Amino acid sequence: MAKTNFQSIDEYIAACPEQSQSYMQKIRELIKTLAPDAKEKISYQIACLELNGKNLVHFAGWKQHVSMYPTPTGTEAFNKAIAKYAGGKGTTKFPLDEPLPLKLIGQIVKFRIADNLKNEKIKAVKRK
Repeated sequence: MAKTNFQSIDEYIAACPEQSQSYMQKIRELIKTLAPDAKEKISYQIACLELNGKNLVHFAGWKQHVSMYPTPTGTEAFNKAIAKYAGGKGTTKFPLDEPLPLKLIGQIVKFRIADNLKNEKIKAVKRK
């Protein structure tokens, strides 16, 4: 993907490898369902949803996989489940030749939302 300066997530997804586009749309829809107030944007030249002015989840499409960033830490069971998809520091890679683990992706998003809200409360207390 040579293009940069995407103006929307639709434009970004359309530029991703065709085989990753449906997975990208499913991830996008799931994030919007779990965080309906999240705003779509492009950050680091990839798809991102922002909540409370902070980046919530980035996601990207590749030839062999789709990735989500950052990977949160969670319960021991969650950390064990996500280990299969770990792809480097803070990266989760979901292969295109396997069904998308929507339940696990939902957990990632929920952990990120909780972290976002916790940070908002800390900031609100500090402002007082």
